[in-house]
Amino acid sequence: MAEKLWNGNYLKIWTGNFLLNFSFTLIVPLLPLYLSEEFGATNDTIGMALAGYTLMALVIRPFSGYVVDNYPRKTVLMLCNFLFFLIFFGYIVAGSLTMFTIFRTLHGAPFGATTVAASTVAIDVLPSSRRGEGIGYYGLSNNLATALGPVLAIYMLEAFKGDFHALFWISTAFSFAGLLLDSTISLPARETVPGKKVISLDRFFLLNGWREALSMMCYSFSYGVVSTYVAIYGKEELRITGGTGVFFTLFAVGLIISRLTGAKALKENRVSYNASVGCLASLAGYFLFAALKNPVGYYASAFVIGLGNGHMYPAFQNMFVNLAENSQRGTANSSILTSWDAGLGLGVLAGGMLSEHFGYHTAFWAALAVNAAGVIWYFLRVRNHFEKNKLR
Repeated sequence: MAEKLWNGNYLKIWTGNFLLNFSFTLIVPLLPLYLSEEFGATNDTIGMALAGYTLMALVIRPFSGYVVDNYPRKTVLMLCNFLFFLIFFGYIVAGSLTMFTIFRTLHGAPFGATTVAASTVAIDVLPSSRRGEGIGYYGLSNNLATALGPVLAIYMLEAFKGDFHALFWISTAFSFAGLLLDSTISLPARETVPGKKVISLDRFFLLNGWREALSMMCYSFSYGVVSTYVAIYGKEELRITGGTGVFFTLFAVGLIISRLTGAKALKENRVSYNASVGCLASLAGYFLFAALKNPVGYYASAFVIGLGNGHMYPAFQNMFVNLAENSQRGTANSSILTSWDAGLGLGVLAGGMLSEHFGYHTAFWAALAVNAAGVIWYFLRVRNHFEKNKLR
C-alpha cells in the first residue's frame, strides 16, 4: 500500500506556503504602476527599486540553507515568517520612494529565509517513497499563488478604485494567516548537527548543482523581465487595460495542467524528461511573447510559459534534492532558490534599463535570448550530469 502523500503536516505547510507566496504576489505586478503613479518613477528607477527585494533574498538564502540544516526547522520557519509578516506594514507607512525602496529591499531577507525553511519542512514531512511527487505538488502552491495573486490584484484594485494601500493591508492579512497556520505544524525537535564545518562553501551552496543553477538563472531572468513589465507593456503599447488579469489567469491554467500531467513522470523518477519538456515549452512561450506584438501573442504566450514553468521548476527542484545528501536538504533548497533569485533580480534590472532606453521589445528579445542560452546549456551539460550523479 502506498504511503499517504497528503498527510496533515504536508497539507499545513502546503497551504502555509501558498498564503506566504500569495501575500507576496498579490502586489508584485502592480508595484511598477504604484511607483509610477505615486512617486513618478521611471522604468529604470522602478527596476532598481524592485530588484533590491530579490537581491536581498539572494544574499540571505545561502545562509538560510545552512541554518535550516543545523537548527530546529520549526523555530527558524516561525521566526522568519514573523519578520516577513511584520515588514508588510512598511509599505503602508512609506511616504517616499526612498522609504518604500528600503522596506521593499529589507522584505527580501525574511521572504528568502522563509521559503527555504518551508520547502525543507515539506520534504521532511513527505514519505520518502513519494518525495518526488510531493515536491512537484508542493511547487504547485507556489505556482497557484504566483498565478492567482496578480489576477485577483487587478480586480481588487478596480474594486477599491485604485487604492493600492488596500491591497497592502490585504497582503498583510494573508501573510498573518500563513504565519498562524505554520505555527500548528508538528515537527520533532532538531539538535545542532555536530562536526560540521561552519566555514565551508558546500554548507551554503550545493556545489554539485552549479550546472543546474546556471540554467535556472537563465529561466528566471526571462521571467523577471516579462512578469515585471507585462502590465505596463499591455497598457501602454497594446492598449489592453484589463489584460494583466487574463494574462495571469492563462498562466495559471498552464501551470495547473502541467503540474498535474507532470506528476506521473516525477512519481516514476523521470525527472530529466519533465525538465526537458518544461525548458522547450518555456522557450516557445517567450518566443511568442517577443515575436507577436499583438493580443494573440500576449495571451497565448502566457499559457505556454505556464505549461513550461509547471514542468520545469519541480523537475529542477528534484534535481537539486537528488544531488544532495539528506543532511543537505536545506542547502539544496536554498541553492535552487538562490539561483532563481539571481536570475530574477538581473532580469528585473536589465528589463528596466532596456525598456527605458531601447523599448519594451528589446527587453523581451533579450529575455528570449537568455532563456535560449539556458535551454542549450541544459541539453549540453545539465541533463547528462544529473543522470550520472543523482543519489536516488
